[in-house]
Amino acid sequence: MSGQMDPVDRLEASFNGIEPGKRKRLVVYDCRFEREAKEATGEVLDAFNMDFNEFIRAIKEAFSIPSIETFVLCTTDRAVLDFDSFEALEDGNTVHVLQKEDQVLGVATKEVVTFVPHYATMVQSGRYEYYASAGQKALPYALAELIDNALSATSRNTGSRTIEIRLLFDETLGKPAVVVLDNGHGMSSKQLSNWAVYRLSKFNRKKSQFESESQEYTRPDPVYRSINSDISYFGVGGKQAVFYIGDCTRMISRPVGCPDVHELIISKEQFEKKEKNKEDIYSGVIRNRKVGDSSHVKQDDDGFLRDLIAEEFEKESFTAVVITGVQPDHIATLKQDFEGCMRELAHVYHYYIHGPHGNMTGMSAPIEDPQQNIDIQITLREKPTKIPCVMNLRQLDDDMQTLYINATTDTFEFKAEVEGGGKVEGVLRYHPFMYDRETYPEDPHAMIAPIEDDDETDGLNEARGKRDIFECFWNGRLIPYTTVSEFDWCKPKPSKGLSLPAEVFSRFSGVLFTDDAFQVSTNKLTFTDLEPKLRSKGTIFTRIVNGQEQRVKIQKEFTQWLASCHEEQDKQVKFETPKTVISRPDVATKKKQYPWTTFSSIEWDGKRYKTGQLVKSQKTQPILIGTIVHFLLYGTYDDDVYATVGYVQLALEPKALHEEPCRALLISKIDRTATNSSIKKIIDGELAKLPDKLNVSWPDKNEWPQNAVYAAGTALGPLRVDITNKKGELISRFPTHSSQQKHSSTQKLEIELKVVWHGPDGDQEITCHIAKHGAAWGYWFKPMENLDKLGKHTLYLKTVLDDSNTFGGKPLPIYSLSFTITEANAERFVVCAVTAPLHVGVPFDLPLEIKDKFGNPALPPPGLKPLLECSGDVDVSFQGTNARGTSFTITGVKARGKVHYHSEKQHDLKVSLPGLSVDSQTVKISLLPGNPHSIYVKGKDKVMTVENGNPIIFDVEIHDEAGNIAAHPKLIVCCEVQQLPSVAIDCSSTGAGRVTTEPIKLKNMKRERRNLKAKFAVPSQKGMAAVMREVTVVPSTRVSQVEIWSQEGEDEMTLKNKEKIEWVAGDSLENLFYRLYDEGGKAVPLSEEHAAQIKVNWSADGNLEDLALGKLPVVQVPTLVKDQHFYQVSYQGAGGSVETSFTVVPRPDAPTKLKSVLAYVSNVRIGDTLPGYIFLQLNDKYGNVTDVLTSTCIDQLTVDAEGLDKQKLGLTWQESNHRIAVSGIRFLSGTLGARELSFTWKSFSEVLRIMVNPGAPAQLKLLSGPELPLQVLNEQGIPTPFLIQLCDEWGNPSPDQRVVVMLRSTSSALKVKTNATSQPVDAEGKAKFTVLSVHGAKGEYTLQFSGTFNKKPMPCPSVKLTIVPNPNKPVSLQVEYDDKAVCPAGGTLPVFSAFAASEEGVPVKGINPAAMSMFLWKAGAGAPPAMPPSGATQLKCSRPMENENEDCLYFRDKGIPERTGKYITQFVLAIDETKNMCSKQFAIKVVANTPVTLAPDSEPATPVVSNSDNVAHRTLAKDMTVRIVDVYSNPAVLDVDGKVVISIRSLSEAGGRDVPLFDGRVSTLKVNLLRGSAYIKHLSIMSDSPGEDGKEYVLHFKPEIKGFSPLLAAYELKFRFYNDADNQRQMVQLSQKRDELVKRISAYKDIFNHYNEFYKLLKGALQDADNKAARLKTELSQSEVDVTQIKTVPDVEHCIQQKRTEAERIISQRRRTCSIPDPYKLNVDVLGKVCYLALVEDEDAAAVISWHLGGELDCVVTKTTTAAQKIHADARGKQEVLPLDSVYVHPGNNRPLPHIRNGQMLFYPRGNPVFAKDLLIYPTDQADCEKLFKSLLGETILMDDLHTANEYRKAVVQMKINCSTILTRRGERISARGKFGGGRNQAPPIERLGGRVFGAPIPQKYYDIAKQIDVLDKFQTAMKKKMEVQTEHEEHVRSQREPDMLRKKAEMEQAEKELEEVDNTLASANAPSRTSVKRGAAEAPGNPAKRPKQSLPMP
Repeated sequence: MSGQMDPVDRLEASFNGIEPGKRKRLVVYDCRFEREAKEATGEVLDAFNMDFNEFIRAIKEAFSIPSIETFVLCTTDRAVLDFDSFEALEDGNTVHVLQKEDQVLGVATKEVVTFVPHYATMVQSGRYEYYASAGQKALPYALAELIDNALSATSRNTGSRTIEIRLLFDETLGKPAVVVLDNGHGMSSKQLSNWAVYRLSKFNRKKSQFESESQEYTRPDPVYRSINSDISYFGVGGKQAVFYIGDCTRMISRPVGCPDVHELIISKEQFEKKEKNKEDIYSGVIRNRKVGDSSHVKQDDDGFLRDLIAEEFEKESFTAVVITGVQPDHIATLKQDFEGCMRELAHVYHYYIHGPHGNMTGMSAPIEDPQQNIDIQITLREKPTKIPCVMNLRQLDDDMQTLYINATTDTFEFKAEVEGGGKVEGVLRYHPFMYDRETYPEDPHAMIAPIEDDDETDGLNEARGKRDIFECFWNGRLIPYTTVSEFDWCKPKPSKGLSLPAEVFSRFSGVLFTDDAFQVSTNKLTFTDLEPKLRSKGTIFTRIVNGQEQRVKIQKEFTQWLASCHEEQDKQVKFETPKTVISRPDVATKKKQYPWTTFSSIEWDGKRYKTGQLVKSQKTQPILIGTIVHFLLYGTYDDDVYATVGYVQLALEPKALHEEPCRALLISKIDRTATNSSIKKIIDGELAKLPDKLNVSWPDKNEWPQNAVYAAGTALGPLRVDITNKKGELISRFPTHSSQQKHSSTQKLEIELKVVWHGPDGDQEITCHIAKHGAAWGYWFKPMENLDKLGKHTLYLKTVLDDSNTFGGKPLPIYSLSFTITEANAERFVVCAVTAPLHVGVPFDLPLEIKDKFGNPALPPPGLKPLLECSGDVDVSFQGTNARGTSFTITGVKARGKVHYHSEKQHDLKVSLPGLSVDSQTVKISLLPGNPHSIYVKGKDKVMTVENGNPIIFDVEIHDEAGNIAAHPKLIVCCEVQQLPSVAIDCSSTGAGRVTTEPIKLKNMKRERRNLKAKFAVPSQKGMAAVMREVTVVPSTRVSQVEIWSQEGEDEMTLKNKEKIEWVAGDSLENLFYRLYDEGGKAVPLSEEHAAQIKVNWSADGNLEDLALGKLPVVQVPTLVKDQHFYQVSYQGAGGSVETSFTVVPRPDAPTKLKSVLAYVSNVRIGDTLPGYIFLQLNDKYGNVTDVLTSTCIDQLTVDAEGLDKQKLGLTWQESNHRIAVSGIRFLSGTLGARELSFTWKSFSEVLRIMVNPGAPAQLKLLSGPELPLQVLNEQGIPTPFLIQLCDEWGNPSPDQRVVVMLRSTSSALKVKTNATSQPVDAEGKAKFTVLSVHGAKGEYTLQFSGTFNKKPMPCPSVKLTIVPNPNKPVSLQVEYDDKAVCPAGGTLPVFSAFAASEEGVPVKGINPAAMSMFLWKAGAGAPPAMPPSGATQLKCSRPMENENEDCLYFRDKGIPERTGKYITQFVLAIDETKNMCSKQFAIKVVANTPVTLAPDSEPATPVVSNSDNVAHRTLAKDMTVRIVDVYSNPAVLDVDGKVVISIRSLSEAGGRDVPLFDGRVSTLKVNLLRGSAYIKHLSIMSDSPGEDGKEYVLHFKPEIKGFSPLLAAYELKFRFYNDADNQRQMVQLSQKRDELVKRISAYKDIFNHYNEFYKLLKGALQDADNKAARLKTELSQSEVDVTQIKTVPDVEHCIQQKRTEAERIISQRRRTCSIPDPYKLNVDVLGKVCYLALVEDEDAAAVISWHLGGELDCVVTKTTTAAQKIHADARGKQEVLPLDSVYVHPGNNRPLPHIRNGQMLFYPRGNPVFAKDLLIYPTDQADCEKLFKSLLGETILMDDLHTANEYRKAVVQMKINCSTILTRRGERISARGKFGGGRNQAPPIERLGGRVFGAPIPQKYYDIAKQIDVLDKFQTAMKKKMEVQTEHEEHVRSQREPDMLRKKAEMEQAEKELEEVDNTLASANAPSRTSVKRGAAEAPGNPAKRPKQSLPMP
């Protein structure tokens, strides 16, 4: 024993730093004896590396247990330990030592539990998860998480399921706590440990610590609406909930069948303490104790806990969740809103509490299913004095689901299937409209908004409002924060058939039920993927009717259901007498403003309202009274209509109380209780209170009379105003309508004062004031002294209400006063505008305006004398003054002075009028120059000097009289110069200008001067004098001549202009210079300025420095003698261009090269002569032809080339061109292509390339084709094409396309189908033939290629091939069945087995079962048809059973026809869409079934007999044969004899007294029954037979056969009996007519039933085709095919073609292939060579594995030893073979890699180890190939490189594990013995393997595309099938509308009507007035008793 510390505590403290798997410390408690101590004694034993026996010995030693004593070792879950379970114990487990397995624990024990996450993840998760739902009631949903756990725990209860929540807020019981109890199966110690681990979901948690006892999670079976209690899910919600509610939880649980109670405490305080003490915070302790043991609860702890533990004795199993440290705000919420929280919980678990149909009556009905018998009870304890509040959620009747259900009148159930397999059940509930209110439930506990005037709303969504339609339930419980607004099919949409009001779509609510196929958040508050999946295009909606799915158009069904609900359940208003259609601009939504139909009246719940009627509103603010104008309904209507939403247009009354005359209200706002008299009384009372008059008084006694005249500035006022009503009462507030007083306050009246001036431009308001009412002075206005506008004025006093003088269209009281204002005395003046600008010396007038002090115009006083002054050097004067009215003008004002023309300088002009109050004014004036006066020409000297060639320039100005530059219109200055044209300039705008003449061009100006005169004048100014000036002209100094000269040494040569010079081609002219001369012939000194103007045409960039020195750029002579270049030098001066030029003529240089020129073509066929000549000439270095060659040079010329025929050469001299012509070039041998032809003359040589082409076609060669020897399956093609090459006689490829190549078989027994029978070769001389199929018997054949050229055959290749039977091609159908089996009618056919046989007679594998059908039809008179007829019954094969042959298809349990006879059955296999294969026909004889009754050959008509002497009237049957038949009316031919007893019986039980008798007065007759039939010649009743008149009797035929079993039923024939012949005759007619009508109606019904059955068949087929197309379209979408572009069959075909092209492109790409030939792969039972049996995708892996296997690749693998021996014999022992039936593979070869044991990795390796065999891909025969390569490769491993491979092998071997051979991707190998290195362990590169390598697989994309093509083919077929069925369906429907079918329907209805009349007639004939006739003993024969006649009504 170790001190005071508990062993579990010691163990928990030692967990830090221990690596998992290194220790196995077990806590062992000795619990054999009950002790009084609170804790059991325990020890920590380290059982690492111990077995079970060693552990037992350690326990005995630790607890001193005698060796003879027996005991039991158990875990805390009471699992008894043994050898296996001991190994499963983990470090930290607790073990109990007990006397027996079920012993009660005397004291408590403990067990360690660890938590994976940080404790903050757990204790704060609740707050974060639930606080994230701000604004929502999160507390009920936290409690719901705990209820979820309880529901899951009680899901397996067979009785009631009880869940209790105790809210313990009574402080006398301890701290506040929340306790959740359930009577579920409880939790074991392991399950409780799992609960503590955060996010350990149910899918990966263990129920037991032993794998053998642990059970994986099993999803419950689907139940209605998924109420499966499977809602404890993620391992998160419960812990989030408890730490959201409080900060400590105590889990107490007792599992079923366990005597122990497990207890676990998790608290925030405990975690923080461990973290502070640096202890292991990831561990805790589970206490294991006996039931009712509360010894561990402290005295000062929670008092309620002892009571809770004491309740454990009454419970077999339970779980209690005790939450303490409850948050104060949660306590307050639960106390204050206890009912609200409980109501929310009742909403969440509504369907668990009330069952799948919900609380349908407000009181939950008893639930039959015990799984749904759930009671959830909540108890709230607050104070000791307060009675606890106890509530059962089943008793709540105001949760929203209950309200929805009880307000429902009809439901619409549906199901949605989403992509991926999820299903959603849904229900829509309709809540109808009841006249004036919606019944859609509102939340009664939600905050109700105040009533607002919603008259302007259109009524849409009035019922549901903005709430979403669907609430969502997951596994039966509500997910509160997820709702779905709507689906596309339940939204309002325009419809051609039905037109529903929009408001109908707001009258239904909905619920969605899902299972766990949809994901929810961990706190179950929201769905994460529900709505996106439901809105996916692949979601399929179906309707549910009576629990059955209906594949219908959901939108159509929903619309019809909604229309039905609207028509049958909505109580609506009838709108009568439509008038006009109007627009309503008052509607806020524009699209709802039109159209609105107006109606004259409505009928509402039995009461009528019409136009002109007074009504009163209700529930409006304010209450309104008005006259009905009309009623409004949205839409266009031509007749009376019913609707739920409409409006009434009211003319509001009294009109004076309302500003707006009309108002539109919802019809539901009309107060139907108000009477007409009460409304009128309200109107009259309100009108008397309205304002009527204004009273005006003048407090200062200065009253202004009407139309008074006053001077400007006179004061008006003060004023006092009062308002009176019609009663004379003073009022200051507008009277309020009595109906509005409860909803609004009274409105104050105000007085508005306005003074309006009636001016010349109209009325103008000059003042405005508003006066409010004062208690002492009423309405008061102060004096107004601002009346200064001249003219008439009006004072207005208006009553104002809300800024308006009117109310309800009528004006409020008003008062007006008219007066006139005149001007005051003059006091100032204003200078009026002066015409601007002013000019110097030009007179102007200055007007003045005289005004009074208010600015009004006034008369000027007499004697005014003005004074004028101007600023600057300007003098001002005037002539006089002029006065007129209020105007005063100063006339003749002039200004003189110096001004600037371009600047309008402002001058101050001061005007003074002495005598006025304000006597002076200063104005700004602008002064400009005056009129033109003189011409001024600038210049100091009067004589100007100008060079010849330059223009003359003069500056001219026009001045006014003051010398200012003056401008004037048409101011043109003209200048005339001798010998020059006159020049004119326009000075109109500026007054100045520059005169520029044309350049002076005087000739012969060498050294002399000349004088010219110039004259200036202005023609438009006649009084302006002309001005003269003199000009002197001198010679020009500009360049006038350019001269070029050249210097060679001391010699100088001048080049004349346009001179020609000869020079050597390609040479250069250097030392060229130039000179410049002026007009006087003087040399112009050169400068850089002159040099810049020099331009030469042979050089773009001249050297400026050389040009400045007079040197020109070097001239380069052209290289070709034909090019004569022109060279020019020019000087570009200011006065023009001066140039000079010369021309250079090139001549040839010395020869440098022998040049060849080809005259015609450069290519020639081998053996042919090159056409044309080759010319040879000597050229200089620039290619110019020289004249060096002569005619004597031919002898010195040599010609040479490979294969050249020199005998044909010809050489000719051409004198004119100085060249040699060569001809006769021909090649007889050598290779094709470019051939070099060499020419040599002296030291010169030339090489010419001639293209040598193939010769004439001479032979065909086979370039490529399939591998030989060639073996082909019969009727299969050869995928590899044959490539034929056309060649010449030298074997060179020839491209001559005139040759046609053909392919044929040498034997007529072989039929060959190719892509082309014959074809010409292509541009390369090649022809490609693809053999599509071959057909022939097994054997060897030859394919012969042939071709001709010029009608001559040429040598051609041939190919031998062997035809092998095709094992996959069906050639016949083999059928087996028991042909001796008896086939009774209506029974079951014997089992037929059928298979498709190949050419070898063996079954073809992989036949599609849907492709084979069994046809059955009745045999006809002649020979049966070769194919099943159209009416034959088609049967499909059955599912295969165990031990049946997989290659056969079985047809079992197929029904036998019900009619006997010979039948034919035949089996048909659909090869493709157009080709079928039929079996031979089998005859089946159908015999009668077990005899059951007696029946006639044909049913006779109903007999009618009478009591008559005529035997014909008494006949019951004549020539009638009855037979023994089976249940299908087939004659049962039996070799038996007997009797048929015939009797007459009454239909009624009490009617046996008066039964008619047969002839001979007998009641029974017997007829012989021979071989199962009896013949009745004649049967009649006796004359005067007894019987009741008009009664119906039964003729009873009973067979009697001795010793026959089973008992046969009798045949009965009804007949009617009458007393007289007349009645009989009438009834016979009626009966015959009835029989005829019944027969006719039956025939018609057969026709229509056949039509209906065929219609249903077509409709079902159409639906199936539609569903199949939709399913395939979804499959295409999942296969990443763009289905939006596929709408028609051609679209599908185009897409298929694109996919096939892409697949062909992929398959044609080059891949790694094996080159080893394999001629045996098509043999029977032969798999092929090893190299072809597997593929490897990775290049490196393929190389190293192929090298490792080496010679094994060439080995042929067979399935049987027989096949191997055959190949061995055929190859004479030279071929290696391996039969698989002799190969044994040890089962242990499926072991994992060496570093993995028991599913755990012993270490983490590098280098990516993998078994080499796992990299192989097997194209076929996978099982056989796996067996083969397991044998060849064994456990060979492949890794990345040698380093990691050695590292891996070392680690494995050190763990004492065997390591097999390791290969690396780099080609190295480590043998199983560890040897590596050297050439034997290094693979060569893949290129050096010579094709002996595994091939690469076809890329995965090819298979994806192939799958897409397959689905597209199916989709195309489905679309075609759908179109065919749809066409047939439409034609069938159309046929029913044809006149013939309509006639038949009418005839049937008429016949039914006639039959009803006949039946009524017959019934009336059987009235009670019957007479019973009975013959007695006293009645003499021959004297029949008289019977009264009874008349029968005829139809």
